[in-house]
Amino acid sequence: MIIVPVKEGESIDRALKKLKRKFEKTGVVKELRERQKFTKPSVKRREEILHAVYVQQLQQAEEK
Repeated sequence: MIIVPVKEGESIDRALKKLKRKFEKTGVVKELRERQKFTKPSVKRREEILHAVYVQQLQQAEEK
C-alpha cells in the first residue's frame, strides 16, 4: 500500500503529484498493464535482447 504523508497546509494537487510519482517509481501501473495480456516468454526474451543491444550501442557511441 502506498502512503503519502500530507503536511499541514499542503495543497491536494501537490499530494496527488507525490502519489503519482510514487506509483511510477514502484511500477504498479506498468505491472497492471502487463498482466492484462499474455506475452510469450520468447517474445519477452527477444525484447530484452533488443533493448540490451540498443543500450550497448548508446554506450559505445558515448565512448567515441
